[in-house]
Amino acid sequence: MIHIKAFSGKRVHMIGIGGSSMSGLAELLREKGYTVTGSDSVDSYTTQGLRRKGIPVSIGHRAENVEGADLVIYSAAIHPDNPERAAAASSGIPQMERATLLGQLMEGFSTAINICGTHGKTTTTSMVSEILMDAGLDPTIHIGGQLDYIGGSTRLGSPDLMVVEACEYQASFLQFHPTVAVITNIEEDHLDYYKDLDDIYRSFCRFASLLPEDGWCLGNGDDPLVRKLLSLQRCHTATFGLTDASDWYPSNIVWDGCGCAEFDILFRGALQAHLHLSIPGEYNLLHAVAAVACCRVAGVDPAAAAESLSRFAAPHRRFELTGTVCGVRLYTDYAHNPAEIRNAVSNAYHQPHNRLWAVVQPHTYSRLKTLFSEYIHCCDLADEILVTDIFAAREKDPGDIHATMLVDAITETGQSVHYTPGFDDAERYLRQHWQPGDLVITMSCGNINLLNAQIQSHGDAWPQDK
Repeated sequence: MIHIKAFSGKRVHMIGIGGSSMSGLAELLREKGYTVTGSDSVDSYTTQGLRRKGIPVSIGHRAENVEGADLVIYSAAIHPDNPERAAAASSGIPQMERATLLGQLMEGFSTAINICGTHGKTTTTSMVSEILMDAGLDPTIHIGGQLDYIGGSTRLGSPDLMVVEACEYQASFLQFHPTVAVITNIEEDHLDYYKDLDDIYRSFCRFASLLPEDGWCLGNGDDPLVRKLLSLQRCHTATFGLTDASDWYPSNIVWDGCGCAEFDILFRGALQAHLHLSIPGEYNLLHAVAAVACCRVAGVDPAAAAESLSRFAAPHRRFELTGTVCGVRLYTDYAHNPAEIRNAVSNAYHQPHNRLWAVVQPHTYSRLKTLFSEYIHCCDLADEILVTDIFAAREKDPGDIHATMLVDAITETGQSVHYTPGFDDAERYLRQHWQPGDLVITMSCGNINLLNAQIQSHGDAWPQDK
């Protein structure tokens, strides 16, 4: 097997470089002295940011993009028939999948914290990263999102301590080398790859088996599958959750007017710290407890961890307030499966507002098909729902699922829902019907954040006949 170290100082070309993980890896490789180029199907804030950092990015996949490359890195979304992968194969240029690269970069770290789960990976990884840095440690970091605290999605630090967001899609986390694992939950998702929930669970079990006997596996004690997994481990284990059935849990919870929690953190009944979060939501409370527990394993005092988290600001696209137009506050969130969308809408619901507008961009045909019934009620707390066309991402249209099918199903429940296929349609409908004091939240891990940018670029004086 080829190893990234064999290409030190050489040119590495990355296909799909605009992805959340790929862009971070590109920055890490560049900091390590590799010459990095890349390509993506669309221009984005991410690709523009890479160019500003000196990494050339081509838009569009063409065979000539790989000419002169010594190694090609591709994401799971890039298939062998991609023009650049095909050209690399015909030219004898070695190729490596993204997860393999990340796993190789993780080798040799005495402490490698891997944070995985169906939801909450990015926020929990960000929390752990900030706590460790505030404690004076020097972690190398790889997050699947943009965190202002580290100036992006990666940080090159100590060769002894690494914090990684470990994604379960296509079982990519099985390429990693964890010494500490945090499992936020195990639920249905990525059913274009996994057969069912049992198949997902088995993949998480294989991941946990990578831990050494003196390692730690910390898991959500409120999740029955996570508890089952923990009971099978030979390494050290601990649970975190919302009740005293777990080892680490919150107590004396008080919610402020924006849905942010102030609470004590206890370990097996003993007070460890007091914390007031500045980000809303019960699930963020749970992420905070998980982060404190994880950092305790890494040697950070819980009180110091809580002090760090009191200043924590979520990564971009995690219930992010992007601006205000016509007296309407605009939020965006990376939520892309029903559970995440439900949580994001709940966060919005607990903010001051008149009417709540939920704009959903379904992400991938397979996810909408396999979780269709759960999508129908994930926006129940919203006053108005807009559904755009499906964001295909790595998939091709199978012809048997369409956004209008979701609109029809939601309509049957009596909710107020509207099909707005494109961003112009969504902006037009919003502007024709919103009122000052309303709140809009756009949700998807596609490009729905661009709708916020589009609306804000037009400002208050958007022409009604556009």
